[in-house]
Amino acid sequence: MKKLLKLLFNRIFLVGLPIVIQIFALVMFILRFSSYFVYFYAFCTLLSVVAVLRILSGKTNPAYKIAWIVPIMLFPIFGGLFYLMFGKNKLSKRAKRKMRVIQEKMTELLGQNEAVIKDIQTRDLSAANQSRYIENYSFCPVYQNTISEYLTPGERMYDRLLKELKKAERYIFLEYFIIEEGLMWNSILDILVEKASQGVDVRVIYDDVGCLFTLPYRYDKQLEKMGIKCCVFNPFIPILSARMNNRDHRKIAVIDGYTAFTGGINLADEYINSYVKHGHWKDSAIIIQGEAVWSFAVMFLSLWSQQKKTDEDYEQYRPVASPEKVFVSDGYVQPFGDSPLDDESLGETVYLNLISTAERYVYINSPYLILDNMMMTTLCSAAKRNVDVRIITPHITDKWYVHAVTRSNYDALVESGVKIYEYTPGFLHAKTLAVDDKLAVVGTINLDYRSLYLHFECGVWLYQTQSVLEVTADFLKTLEQCQSVTVEDCLAVKWYKRLSSSILRVFAPLM
Repeated sequence: MKKLLKLLFNRIFLVGLPIVIQIFALVMFILRFSSYFVYFYAFCTLLSVVAVLRILSGKTNPAYKIAWIVPIMLFPIFGGLFYLMFGKNKLSKRAKRKMRVIQEKMTELLGQNEAVIKDIQTRDLSAANQSRYIENYSFCPVYQNTISEYLTPGERMYDRLLKELKKAERYIFLEYFIIEEGLMWNSILDILVEKASQGVDVRVIYDDVGCLFTLPYRYDKQLEKMGIKCCVFNPFIPILSARMNNRDHRKIAVIDGYTAFTGGINLADEYINSYVKHGHWKDSAIIIQGEAVWSFAVMFLSLWSQQKKTDEDYEQYRPVASPEKVFVSDGYVQPFGDSPLDDESLGETVYLNLISTAERYVYINSPYLILDNMMMTTLCSAAKRNVDVRIITPHITDKWYVHAVTRSNYDALVESGVKIYEYTPGFLHAKTLAVDDKLAVVGTINLDYRSLYLHFECGVWLYQTQSVLEVTADFLKTLEQCQSVTVEDCLAVKWYKRLSSSILRVFAPLM
């Protein structure tokens, strides 16, 4: 009885049930009218045709188009209506105005030092063009005077984060997809509470769906009682809406404008292997210190302003000049953010640019490998022109259906010369890409549709830094714990698994 009552009053049940009822009511409404009126059936069919034409003429990814066209053609009564209600990912005029204000603010606060980009241009025109693209579309410039260090596994990042949080004097900004009560979060929370009591401006953003199973309902109110300002991103509400697809998948920590972290590591115990969930959890992060941290501070405050509807005084969060806080780097660092609401697949394009310009090697870590035609073609083309393309994915998965789609991409890649490896000790959650000992990206962006098209993401583009070599060295070391995927392995997959994987691939963009 207690279990039943707990289920009935569970937030997921209370929110999920109205959504299910809305879907059921919509379906019943359509069925009822279609059974009585041939005109209604004709109208719905016409609506589906219009929806298909609209999809075909749109700018969205071809794989995403196919994922909608197939169900629309199979179920013309429901398909067109469902697409028009939930398939679009456009902003309202009001929301567009707000986004424009944010973009103008970021442009004003994050102006590019032209001397830096010209310096890169004298070294490598291709790298300069990539950096310029990121600056044009994410409004985040490339910096010198910044040091970076690659941190792996999660335990290293955790220890370093605790040390840096304890040094905070002015502010701490944390933005994470998942926060879960346990060893990792509780030890961080103790520091946050202490710092807030000392007058440090402590703020936390967490994604409501990401924390649906990991934090109590209205946990933000608990944090605010402790003196910590909190924002819940895109709250999970009992209303059918395509906007629920847009999640904040970023992982950002900013301390005093001097230090920032990002990468694949959320604030939960499995990420530091104090709790074994899917075998050994292999993850990574990067810490940057210096001028480039300001981009992460602005990124955080921009999202905070949008969600909380506040007008922040950005200038008070600029780092204070100090002789002890001078950082001289051996390369160039460019943080960037990616939004699903700006019609620009920035994260994917950054990856494509790196792969397309590679001359010797491309090394990729990704927990998921759900590729569209453009990414598949780019990877295969690189391998065919004799670039050493290697990809590591997990051997133990967290989602069986996503892993099935990941493996369904192996055969085309392996046949083209791409080398695929699976991390046998457990689950690989790192998101890194390294090229030719000179370029790398470390961030939150998976090679899947949700990361590339639906989520708010972030990363750090690196050129000729020591951390680029650290990413490469760690990749090669990780290979020692991996098993390679051969052509024979791909051919040995049973026909029914191939069929189910093919079906899953069609609908992968909607997962």
